[in-house]
Amino acid sequence: MMIKNILIAGNYEEEFKKYVPEYLSKEFRFLSAEDITENDLSWADAYVGFKPCPSFHLANIKWVHSFNAGVNNYLEIEGLKDHNVLLTRTVCSFGQRISEYCLSYILRELQYHQEFQQKQREKAWEQRTPKMLRDQTIVIYGTGAIGQEVAKTFDFFGANVIGVSQSGKSKHHFNEVSDTASAAHLPSIADWVISTLPLTKETSMMFNKEFFSQLNGSFINVGRGATVDEDALIEALDTGNLQSAILDVLAEEPLPKNSSLWARENVTITPHISALTELSEAITCFLETLSKVENNEPLPNKVDFLKGY
Repeated sequence: MMIKNILIAGNYEEEFKKYVPEYLSKEFRFLSAEDITENDLSWADAYVGFKPCPSFHLANIKWVHSFNAGVNNYLEIEGLKDHNVLLTRTVCSFGQRISEYCLSYILRELQYHQEFQQKQREKAWEQRTPKMLRDQTIVIYGTGAIGQEVAKTFDFFGANVIGVSQSGKSKHHFNEVSDTASAAHLPSIADWVISTLPLTKETSMMFNKEFFSQLNGSFINVGRGATVDEDALIEALDTGNLQSAILDVLAEEPLPKNSSLWARENVTITPHISALTELSEAITCFLETLSKVENNEPLPNKVDFLKGY
């Protein structure tokens, strides 16, 4: 597939100049999403951005590339699949960033950081033996690139790492992988459940009342907010089934100020920062993908419309 006219949704011209080689004979238009017109869309062979512009329609577009890892807002575009449009996503350091995020919060709990800070304020010298990662069972929902990177981190420290995926196919760094249909018992043996799942028809509200009723440990969500029934999560916190929750993604973002999640001591809210896209990485990934598209090379970041990721 040959690409000539590339529409970039965002005023990133100066950043692109640092990475786009002079010999690349392409025409670029850099416009904020709100300023993109029907004429711009008709001109473009390819559309690149964090999200579709308000006036988005396919026109002559053959390829859409997301600057994000997630593509839910693009999958909602009517006709994208039927018109045989290529959809790709950004793949860069997301896995490492998310694994470090998860590690930091789990170590915070195991090493009693908050408790010792409180004792310091009280000027109280009280010893307590920290727990070790090697004694933890960590169940990771989603065994793709991000899930595997998270598993690699905890496997290094000797944790018992179990994966859950649709297929149940074995993956490196997991002691075992269960298919979704056979995973009902896993929440009850997990010290930590980490979700890296994308949002699909199958994963929507997957973490529901039945799931949380089986959970005796803690829950980290770095996947998508709508995979969680937040009412069921709150109920599990109230009953004590759920010890704590680390939530980087929520069903509604920003989280409404009247949400009861804000005030809970055993809930940590972060504003969807576990894997923010660095523009430099996004541009590099786009250029690598462009080269592969034009040379008909395999695209590991191509989105499967049936799977939704």
